[in-house]
Amino acid sequence: MKITNVEVLVLKSPGLYRSPEADEEAVGPTYMGLVKVSTDAGITGWSDMETSAPVAKAAVEAPRWSEPGMECFDGLASLLDGENPLEVERLWYKMYRGSIYYGRRGVAMQAISAIDIALWDICGKFYGQPVCTLMGARWRESVRAYASTLFRPTPEGMRLAAARYLDAGFTAVKFGWGVFGEDPRRDVELVTAARQALGDRHDLLVDAGWFVDRTPKQAIAVAESLAPYRPFFIEELLNPEDYDGYRRVAEAVNTPIACGEQESTEWGFRELIERARVDVLQPDLTRCGGLTVARKIVHMAERANVLVIPHSWSSDLLTAASLHLNAFQRRAVLVEFNTASGPLSRTLCKDPLRLSDGCLRVPDAPGLGVEVDQAIVDRYRIA
Repeated sequence: MKITNVEVLVLKSPGLYRSPEADEEAVGPTYMGLVKVSTDAGITGWSDMETSAPVAKAAVEAPRWSEPGMECFDGLASLLDGENPLEVERLWYKMYRGSIYYGRRGVAMQAISAIDIALWDICGKFYGQPVCTLMGARWRESVRAYASTLFRPTPEGMRLAAARYLDAGFTAVKFGWGVFGEDPRRDVELVTAARQALGDRHDLLVDAGWFVDRTPKQAIAVAESLAPYRPFFIEELLNPEDYDGYRRVAEAVNTPIACGEQESTEWGFRELIERARVDVLQPDLTRCGGLTVARKIVHMAERANVLVIPHSWSSDLLTAASLHLNAFQRRAVLVEFNTASGPLSRTLCKDPLRLSDGCLRVPDAPGLGVEVDQAIVDRYRIA
């Protein structure tokens, strides 16, 4: 079996921006990139990507510029042409080395990540096995999901939203971004309202939003102000590169500190483990390096005795991949479920993932176990 084509499809969902209201749900991505890897055996692999899709498209579809044996400037698709898609580890390194003069991190790594996921999807379909089984373990059949949504601007909006997610069957809710960070007193009022609505038996998670500039001492103050409301974790209190600041925060507070959605490569996550000393790693499979790197992150996390809860905020394609990573882990506690209402989040796959008893089932069909709806791709594709 050989790879015959690698392409990035750019999708746009129109008319999704609107002003916040007390009970408003997030609307999801306006633009999305889809990676499609085709083979001469008729097997196709898919992945979405949460990045600038036109930039990723250029990185994937750029021509081959380097001399043979000295690949370092090449488009990612050119590096994979004619290759065996089952050799995911070797192909990951070939893409990494072949793009190293314009890549190493950023959009090149995000494109590599999505292609890697698509290759794992092909492997599963070729062998007739779910991705987690090929990775080496299926420790569980389902994973508890948390609703991932935006902070509402009022306590009443927070109570309404929390009640809605409980009614939908969730046992954990994460509020993030929105108005959080504008007024410390209001932040506490909003978190208080969420805790009151969720009660003592359900988990509350907080994404503090790294776009808000904070010093480590300010981040510690935020964590301490929210501690009485028992957040399961507080996410992204600082800039993603502030490893030393994260260590100061993690060592100063009892509330678990989470970060990592912007991080990439096993080396970056080593920094989060050994230098930042955070409690929860949040690799986004479309940014960290794909499933090939995520498997290494899980092994490092197990040795360091920290949790891995993947970041997953795009479509059911990424959520399905994240479920496979959770199934591969010996100790998996939560999977993120993007509650956004937009069509690219909700309808990209023919059979959307559904909550049951507060959990999402790990797909058991070959590959990622979800099927892209070509009609939706055709409707929203712009490039």
